[in-house]
Amino acid sequence: MTPATPLGATGRATLGMLAAVGRVALFAARAVSHILRPPFYPREIALALLNIGWLSLPVVGLTAVFTGAALALQIYSGGARFNAEAVVPQIVAIGMVRELGPVLVGLMIAARVTSSIAAEIATMKVTEQIDALVTLSTNPMKYLVVPRVLAALAVVPALVAVGDVIGIFGGWAVATGSLNFNPAAYLKNTVDFLEPLDVISSLVKGCAFGGIAATMGCYFGMNSGRGAQGVGRATKSSVEAAAILILAANFLLTGAFFSL
Repeated sequence: MTPATPLGATGRATLGMLAAVGRVALFAARAVSHILRPPFYPREIALALLNIGWLSLPVVGLTAVFTGAALALQIYSGGARFNAEAVVPQIVAIGMVRELGPVLVGLMIAARVTSSIAAEIATMKVTEQIDALVTLSTNPMKYLVVPRVLAALAVVPALVAVGDVIGIFGGWAVATGSLNFNPAAYLKNTVDFLEPLDVISSLVKGCAFGGIAATMGCYFGMNSGRGAQGVGRATKSSVEAAAILILAANFLLTGAFFSL
């Protein structure tokens, strides 16, 4: 047997990575192709909307408010070196809406929702519930994957919008309570500085991040190994993949929106 060489090992790793990307892409394409085709499962969609949207509000709100507050303190401290403390409202607004709001909400959804979806579907696979669905002539893609992906596409942009508002409010609370900013002037500067493209980019990012988070949870859940170890590995891998893809998608979308 020919001994392994560094070049050969690199080639095998590259081919394996490309094969994995292809499998994920095909899985995502299948999920999208099923979204508009019957049968539909309104109850499953409603449960997914509840779990992904409403039950994620506390963690999204707390993350956003503390991020906005810390951002205001950091900008004020940095701006004081150049006598530019007055830019706090504008930078907090653009920082939360363009970047921090969508990315942090996406990562929180990856931590909370992606892991939950992967663990739930992987457990169903281990206990042969997915096989039972097939026996009952129910397509697992339609019943398990599509409702979760559709709910994430619909509700994560709303969570991003809520996170943006709460983050700006956190900056406002710190600026007016500790940094002696005028409340009305702070809000006016925030509203005047933001542009429609900033808000649109934030919502588009939310939609993309939601789709990534749900798809990764479903993919790794449906392709998990057997036993408790397989469920744990699927959960871990789904969160890692979702977080990396969300950050990569954020870079690409930021370039598409603001590098023109």
